Amino acid sequence: MKTDVKSSRVRMTASERREQLIAVAKTIFSQKGYTSVSIEEVAQRADVSKPIVYEHFGGKEGLYAVIVDREVRDLLDRITEALVAEHPRMRLQQAATAFLSYIEEEPEGFRILIRDAPAVGATGTLASLIGDIAAQVESILGQEFKSRGYDTKMAPIYSRALVGMVALVGQWWLDEGKPKRDIVAAHLINVAWNGLSHLEEKPSLRSAD
Repeated sequence: MKTDVKSSRVRMTASERREQLIAVAKTIFSQKGYTSVSIEEVAQRADVSKPIVYEHFGGKEGLYAVIVDREVRDLLDRITEALVAEHPRMRLQQAATAFLSYIEEEPEGFRILIRDAPAVGATGTLASLIGDIAAQVESILGQEFKSRGYDTKMAPIYSRALVGMVALVGQWWLDEGKPKRDIVAAHLINVAWNGLSHLEEKPSLRSAD
């Protein structure tokens, strides 16, 4: 007696199917970017019909938005949880290491975050993500500035410079695959902390003369 292939497949619950579609789409989006991916391709890779994907996410934009939101929350949670040390240098070190650990452990997710997002997913762009992470780092620098008698209103400039530096180095490191994470983190903190420890209270541009 012949066995019906469809009936022999393991049936998934709605939540299991949703997670499967997210995992499949995450891989495809990381490889090809938002524009080049179609719902048809996601459905084919997941071995389901297109209506199933639409039923869960409403379309490609909805599916992409769910993935981006998850990756952003994952990265922000890692960095927030890492900021537990008392000394500012250690907190910066922990934040940088948490960022690099995310890149190392979730390369597909990071590749999605650093790609250009569609208008509906603008909150998932790298620029907006840097702003969110910088807000966490800003409080650290604000405390350090205050203890030195510096203008705390300038802390946002430095926090975004530091986070942007880590993000851009992370992009390069993801493609390069070396050196090891802790070595990269150590060099980032070398630049960041040694630069911060020798800040001028009121810097100004110098003339060429």
